[in-house]
Amino acid sequence: MEMVTFQSMSKETIKGGSIPLRGEITPPGDKSISHRAIIIGSLAKGTTHVNGFLSSDDTLSSANAMRMLGIQIEINNGNVEIKGKGLLGLREPEDFIDAGNSGTTARLLTGLLSAQRFFTAITGDKYLRARPMDRVVKPLTMMGGKIWGRDEGKRLPLAIQGSKLSAIKYQSPVASAQIKSAILLAGLYAEGETEVVEPTPTRDHTERMLSYLGVDIKRNGTGVRIKNAAEFKGAEISVPADISSAAFFIVAALINPGSEILIKNAGINPHRTGAIEILKEMGGDIEIINERETGGEPVGDILVRSSALRSVQIKGDMVPRAIDEIPVISVAACFAEGETVIRDARELRVKETDRIRAMTAELRKLGAQVEELDDGMIILGKESLRGAMCSTWGDHRIAMAIAVAGSRADGVTEIEDAECVSVSFPGFFDVMGRLRRG
Repeated sequence: MEMVTFQSMSKETIKGGSIPLRGEITPPGDKSISHRAIIIGSLAKGTTHVNGFLSSDDTLSSANAMRMLGIQIEINNGNVEIKGKGLLGLREPEDFIDAGNSGTTARLLTGLLSAQRFFTAITGDKYLRARPMDRVVKPLTMMGGKIWGRDEGKRLPLAIQGSKLSAIKYQSPVASAQIKSAILLAGLYAEGETEVVEPTPTRDHTERMLSYLGVDIKRNGTGVRIKNAAEFKGAEISVPADISSAAFFIVAALINPGSEILIKNAGINPHRTGAIEILKEMGGDIEIINERETGGEPVGDILVRSSALRSVQIKGDMVPRAIDEIPVISVAACFAEGETVIRDARELRVKETDRIRAMTAELRKLGAQVEELDDGMIILGKESLRGAMCSTWGDHRIAMAIAVAGSRADGVTEIEDAECVSVSFPGFFDVMGRLRRG
């Protein structure tokens, strides 16, 4: 048996039956790093070449936004050439900037544009317009930013009148790399030294890239400091494969007996490998080999073999390091012996959709025993699930997590509105099908 896909009507049909996954893959480039390469490369002076770029709906929203701000960007598959104009080289756009479904685009640009010398307005699709923006608006306003928006500045669209900013020390109530990055980008322009202190450390791609390009960044525990920056020059940036995209295949290989796959050139930034640590604690046979560094980011190959899994407790500082992978980790928990408890993950409720609610609902359709908590889930592992008609909730990670669950379920799983995977992983279902064919 193998996976059969239908491209029309945005529906994917997955035949279950525990088919082993075998082969090698290189997932698409890291989404977070691709966003930052576009935005930060546009602020550099001169040409920045990016290889391994993820060309997806989300990252193209960032590219189109920077084009509207006067930056010449050429994208050819995974290769990008950016003609950066320096920190003061952006121009006022003629229309609203549409961030699509991308929270990274909207939040990072809000930080950047608050320091410019012109007016900008940002909007997004219906899902992004429902997500909280006040988490970046508040600190940027404290710096002197002039930002207005729907629902008292809590929702898109946002109107931004660029202004002179002053440095602040901001104690973030939420562990969020997007909040941190928005403030750091504003801090490039602010008078004085800007500092962001997080409750727990989050992914540090912004800091790594700015440092790689010569910007003075200081890190101390959960704090990051940046001074008003001089110009910095463009460079070569290599984007590793996205560990969040790799996680779906890691779990699929772990739960389907007889599987063995090699995931090549994956980013293994320590702030992003929480999922691997959790899955190893669950008994997963996962080995990182050929470790190296490229463009300031650690990279390696990941060897995965099917494994008997056991339940774990997931909470505290581990959660921010695995926040995007928790939907697929919850799938692994369905096949783990015992009761897996996920706590301290309330941030999942304000992602592309409410991922706690969505995963609880969809896993229950497949026959899983899941209890929804305010900040997580309790999942009782069992030997099998059953195929069902499932919804993606318009969320790419929900779609891919349900596909992984369906690969091990008995019978057929149908996934409606499956085209949303193009946000981060165009071709996901084709890759899954190839690995199942060995």
